[in-house]
Amino acid sequence: MPIDIRLALDEDVAAVTDCVCQAFMRYILRIGKQPGPMLDDYQTLVRQGAVYVAAQEGVVLGVLVLVETQEGFCIETIAVHPNSQGLGIGSKLLFYAETKARQSGYTSIYLSTHKLMHESQSVYAHLGYVEFDRRIVNGYDRIFVRKSISSGT
Repeated sequence: MPIDIRLALDEDVAAVTDCVCQAFMRYILRIGKQPGPMLDDYQTLVRQGAVYVAAQEGVVLGVLVLVETQEGFCIETIAVHPNSQGLGIGSKLLFYAETKARQSGYTSIYLSTHKLMHESQSVYAHLGYVEFDRRIVNGYDRIFVRKSISSGT
């Protein structure tokens, strides 16, 4: 069955919220509180057109939140439901984000992850993301990484 990536709709909000919470739940004990994405208002983000879903037969398997900031094109959140991890959905979502950034005229894309989410850091490094900053954001110790996405990458 094909996995489609599309803009999230109002009727996806509950599934989006569940997917993100399920994906980040395992980090609560490690960082001592709910990760930031678990606290976001997905109804508002969906209505703003910032949320994309990876869906198969109407079931949300992954979530991508994209925003444009003063620093550039940002992957605010990327999450894959634990039951769907290992199927390449995260890679598809990252590729989709890079394509959207290129279409919007950007030559790089960035994201941040909690300093204790070591698995994520390894994945991003493997995919060509390079650390460019560390800072505290809303009480979370974040590592910022950026990837060049000029044509052909």
